[in-house]
Amino acid sequence: MQEENPIKNTFKQILNPLLWTLVLASGIFLGATMFGRTSQKASEGHQKLKEILAYIDKSYVDTVNMDNLLNYTIDKLLEKLDPHSSYIATSDVPLAQSQLEGDFEGIGVEFNIFRDTLHVVAPTAGGPSEQAGIRAGDKIIVVDDKNIAGKGFKPETSKIFKILRGKRGSKVKLGILRRGEKQTRNFVIIRDKIVSHSVEVAMMLDEQTGFLKVIRFSSTTYTEFKKGLEKLIKQGMKRLVIDLRDNPGGYMDKAISMIDELLAGNGKIVYTKGKNKRFESVSKAKVNGVFEKGAVIVLINEYSASASEIVAGALQDHDRALIVGRRSFGKGLVQMPIDLSDGSELRLTISRYYTPSGRSIQKPFENYADDLKKRFEKGEMYSKDSIKFDDKKEYKTTHGRKVYGGGGITPDIFVPLDSTKYTYLNQLYEQNIIRQFSMYYAEDHKKVLQAMGLEKFKTQFEVTEKMWQDLQAEAGKAGIKATQQEIEKSKKIITIHIKALIAKQLWRNEGFYPIIHQEDEILQEALKHFKLAEKIAQ
Repeated sequence: MQEENPIKNTFKQILNPLLWTLVLASGIFLGATMFGRTSQKASEGHQKLKEILAYIDKSYVDTVNMDNLLNYTIDKLLEKLDPHSSYIATSDVPLAQSQLEGDFEGIGVEFNIFRDTLHVVAPTAGGPSEQAGIRAGDKIIVVDDKNIAGKGFKPETSKIFKILRGKRGSKVKLGILRRGEKQTRNFVIIRDKIVSHSVEVAMMLDEQTGFLKVIRFSSTTYTEFKKGLEKLIKQGMKRLVIDLRDNPGGYMDKAISMIDELLAGNGKIVYTKGKNKRFESVSKAKVNGVFEKGAVIVLINEYSASASEIVAGALQDHDRALIVGRRSFGKGLVQMPIDLSDGSELRLTISRYYTPSGRSIQKPFENYADDLKKRFEKGEMYSKDSIKFDDKKEYKTTHGRKVYGGGGITPDIFVPLDSTKYTYLNQLYEQNIIRQFSMYYAEDHKKVLQAMGLEKFKTQFEVTEKMWQDLQAEAGKAGIKATQQEIEKSKKIITIHIKALIAKQLWRNEGFYPIIHQEDEILQEALKHFKLAEKIAQ
């Protein structure tokens, strides 16, 4: 995890709880505005609540933490609205806001909490931790003389964020336990501005195919996206893959600007409807985009939500892109962040958004938390025919293709999930075995691998049988159990992940993605359908 944003696993974990949390916390956001006068009912309710809290504070038999009680009351009140209206306590606001900002201030490390200990996955390139000598694989044991590790100790991610981040120029003292050493090393890190990217990679897959991976819609996403497009065009890009898988959403205007770079003319991109007319809007294409003609494919899955669905829905409705993958999450609500007087924040749903054809992407609120689980149980992850549409009405794209609303974006090309070959791999990730193994291998062979260079590494490096046996031994020590059939079925994809993770330690995402793409079923299927993408665009 990075200080500002939990890291997403590179494989598809079934019902990944971290991604679920991100989807619920993220979404479509508009700038806050002041509300007008409240109704009489609302005023009466406010007075009643004020009286009750006053009586509890003054007369209740036991001492009560009034802040906790009020926060609980607000949370319960918002539960009666929709799953995405939420209250953020004052202490949690900086973390929540950092999910949507391009930069933050901290020590600059990507970390993972494993077995009660914070492990450094990688220091941010050029950041204060790297400059101070922090390495991948280091365990952060102490922060400012306070222990944050040990048997039975459970470091909470939100608290770790708070103690590692801080104002630029402030100091933090870390106690680091390095592999093979018994004594902790002490480091004093001076916090600095850390640049956080939402476009994780912009690269060419072949001589004509560009690839852009967008992991969220933050304040810098559009700028990064356009810069990535321009870079790829200079490299000869004629067609484009946009990867929005696992992207939980973010700022609505950034999604709109992204679409505008791909959509010719002044077609409708998205529109919103709400109880209050001032929260209704219609957004249309208005600029001469840098890539309005080449074929486009958009990758989505069950964790693509909100702003991701605006992009996929608009491009699908205009027949501008072919959508490949699995049905998206189904979040079609717009939240407005409202600053409250004590520094806390209310994120209130103020409208619904609709794609150009009129589709609402919002799925029903009933059994909201169990929706993804039910998709698995009903077989939807394995067969497109199992998808059930809550909105029976058919909508039409610009060229007359049928599309549906009422619960996410359904891809044009469905790619089933082969969960069997991920079973053992998932366990290796959950226990941090594969990441740690790859990290240590990269560290131990750093000079040789760097001398080889990325291009030779991609074509010549192989995970040896000894490496495979060593990994099995580590898995056994961790108590991971799997059948021989599960192990053999997973072997190929596991070796690809080992190689990709080693490359990531040495060459960052530019090393990771070219290798991990070799076993990326959705991407590999998408590349077979560019002729169809060109056809629908014509």
